[in-house]
Amino acid sequence: MAKRTIFQDVSEGSAAPPPPQGGMISARQGRSRRPVLIWLILIFAMVAAMILLGGLTRLSGAGLSITEWRPISGALPPMNDADWQAEFLNYQQSPQFKLMNSHMDLVGFKTIFWWEWAHRLLGRLIGLVWGVGFAILALTRHVPPGWSRRFFLLGALGGLQGAVGWWMVASGLTGDMTAVASYRLAIHLGMGFAILGLIVWYVQSLSRSGAQLLQARRGREEGLYRLSAWLSAGIFVQVLLGALVAGIDAGRAFPTWPLMNGSFFPADAFYVPDGGATWRAFFENPGLVQFIHRMMAYLLLAYGAYVVLQGRRSPHETTRGALTALGVALLAQAVLGILTALHAAPLGLAIAHQAGAILTFSLALRATHRALYPIATAIRDQK
Repeated sequence: MAKRTIFQDVSEGSAAPPPPQGGMISARQGRSRRPVLIWLILIFAMVAAMILLGGLTRLSGAGLSITEWRPISGALPPMNDADWQAEFLNYQQSPQFKLMNSHMDLVGFKTIFWWEWAHRLLGRLIGLVWGVGFAILALTRHVPPGWSRRFFLLGALGGLQGAVGWWMVASGLTGDMTAVASYRLAIHLGMGFAILGLIVWYVQSLSRSGAQLLQARRGREEGLYRLSAWLSAGIFVQVLLGALVAGIDAGRAFPTWPLMNGSFFPADAFYVPDGGATWRAFFENPGLVQFIHRMMAYLLLAYGAYVVLQGRRSPHETTRGALTALGVALLAQAVLGILTALHAAPLGLAIAHQAGAILTFSLALRATHRALYPIATAIRDQK
């Protein structure tokens, strides 16, 4: 009997075992998360549209056209001439009509009314999609373990956002106000972005299994995570500053760049029209508010470039890619901001700038999540 080499023993033995297959539980979890992800992404798209529609409503001056908060009955628009006359009469009692739009007729009122009504209707639809979707997912047992409270938090924040929206509108219906208070606008927009941020984080987390996240957490890039988290926080602050700019139409006051009407620092930056406290200039003086917004943009651009460069050292291709995408978005958003200022914030550019903020903030959170939970790839996949 001829001798066989050890290599022959191995190769000619029993057939190689089949490759390991994922367990039934893992497969079931993968399937169960798909409808959850679709539900969350749908809500994200609706909230993003809500923010953009809110910007259009603000820029068109339509935000104060509906002077009552009727969460249920307000879902229906005026159905006949008598209803339209009643709505118009309510608007005629507002400071905005008396001080700015006293020339407006019913036809003009209908134009601004539809903007605000559509904005509020979309908010109601978001609540409906959240409530019905959450109920269906719970009844069909598609909600992943431990996620019910987080999904409930989304709905609670959405309901609170509706109340804050009315609190904002109410500020423009008293005294000699012809627009909503800018700081209330900033709070309202900030809550909208907070809801978007939660959804982005949830989607990123639910796109991988709990075991994958646990394993990825062990290889987290702590330094890069902190850098990205601070950048995300800075972008959020810049969104709030942008709301202050929009709230007092500061974006249209200085249509020049890089200087502000010939000066680095605007003249009369601390002037308050009614002689109020100096600190109010940080919220009410167009020059100072826009100056702070511009300086924050420069700071974010420089810091963002530093974070992206640090990210190039990451061993994970997906993390490097996420940070590169963020860097491109930051640069594009800065260019959009400059163009918006130079053209005195026309409707198209202003909304594009706001959409850029949504994209940039979302990409920043995505990059932060990738640094905290890196996705390991094989060397051959990186070639």
